[in-house]
Amino acid sequence: MIDSIHYDSLKSVARLIRSREISPLELTEYMLARIESVDQQLLSYATVTADHAMDAARKAEREINGGQYRGPLHGIPIAVKDLCYTRGIRTMGGLEVLRDFVPTYDATVVTRLEAAGAVLLGKLNLTEGALSGYNPNFDIPVNPWGSELWAGVSSSGSAVATAAGLCFASLGTDTGGSIRYPSMANGIVGLKPTYGRVSRYGVLALAESLDHVGPMTRTTHDAAIVLQAIAGADPDDPTSLDEAVPDISAALDADLSGLRIGVDEHYMKEGTDSGLVTAIEGVIDKLIELGAEVIEVTMPESDPMELRNLWLPITGYEALRARSETFPARAEEYGGYLRGVLELGLKMTQDEYTDAMSRRQAYAQVFTTELVKVDAVICPAGGFVFEADRDAQYGDAEALKPIVRHFQGQFTIPADLAGTPSLTIPCGFSDDGRPYAVQFLGSHCSEQALCQIGHAYEQASEGNSHHPDF
Repeated sequence: MIDSIHYDSLKSVARLIRSREISPLELTEYMLARIESVDQQLLSYATVTADHAMDAARKAEREINGGQYRGPLHGIPIAVKDLCYTRGIRTMGGLEVLRDFVPTYDATVVTRLEAAGAVLLGKLNLTEGALSGYNPNFDIPVNPWGSELWAGVSSSGSAVATAAGLCFASLGTDTGGSIRYPSMANGIVGLKPTYGRVSRYGVLALAESLDHVGPMTRTTHDAAIVLQAIAGADPDDPTSLDEAVPDISAALDADLSGLRIGVDEHYMKEGTDSGLVTAIEGVIDKLIELGAEVIEVTMPESDPMELRNLWLPITGYEALRARSETFPARAEEYGGYLRGVLELGLKMTQDEYTDAMSRRQAYAQVFTTELVKVDAVICPAGGFVFEADRDAQYGDAEALKPIVRHFQGQFTIPADLAGTPSLTIPCGFSDDGRPYAVQFLGSHCSEQALCQIGHAYEQASEGNSHHPDF
């Protein structure tokens, strides 16, 4: 059983651990061996914390054998994006200037995962500072569905490790689409929560007013389990929400009767790959079969470049302040793309930032007005995975243009500007075997409804039964 367990769902493995059919220690040893063997070609891990993981697995085993079972994450090997502080373990954020940075405390999300009994296997690679390009001194994770395929933007290591069975769940962050793009590209589930639903304390910032932390898994139920563990108010993060987190897992099996799915045909199809459109139409048909009602909505005009031009100045201004200790003082250690965005922030005035935030608020109001009419709006998750030149991903904005033009930011940027949640799930494959993904956009704190919809679709379809053979 252990030799094929790496693609099992977190939920099913938790059941085996709780019944003592498999031990956390045995499972962790197996996963560490798999990482050592497989990740040499996939490059998803920045740091493997083998000793830390084995200590946590021994502790979990003692507790479970002693009748102290903490819940579905107890003894489960997971990994986190290398933006999350880990006490005594380096946290680099894909930044050369932080290559030797070792935090003295854990991020709140890490503390909460460990309180739930999870076993930390290591820290996962990402783009430089969580933007679009990589620092030349760091690895680019390899998409397990095809080495020539783009692995997504900043949470790429999290997506690759999860898709390839190198952890049972991971954490990613999303500022402009960085949970959703990699989830789409690697064929996994990505849940971007409501802004403030998950604490950002101890997570390296890209743009504080836009950053979200969320789970990346292979099923919606697994994402709900992880979100349940990491969500909730945090006195160390003043932007965290003081709202109760519902028991999302308990409501997943409710039927979809009466749930309203918003569809804007123009929004969904404009510029979208025809095969992906057909796949999403199949998802809509399946949801109707399950009892959902389709409601026509009108999403705000969403030219990708106009949205990017609204998002980028806010990001540049806030990113500069997050990196003020090392930029511009150590500008030569930065890669071209991030350096360019920080230079943009350096040129901006407070009035320009205030104006950008005002325009953001106006856009977010129109966007959320449509969301509250339904339980979820269905659309692509950011486009369709494409072939990407690896050298270009180390370049500046000009070198990255052939890659960035594939981004369908109209499907990712709005939910970050508005701070609303979204769920990305796989929905089939192209004729040449590339993953398709669909996204459900929800209104404030609607994670429970989004997960209910995603789970119902997975249960009624082939769901997440396909895995990469690399």
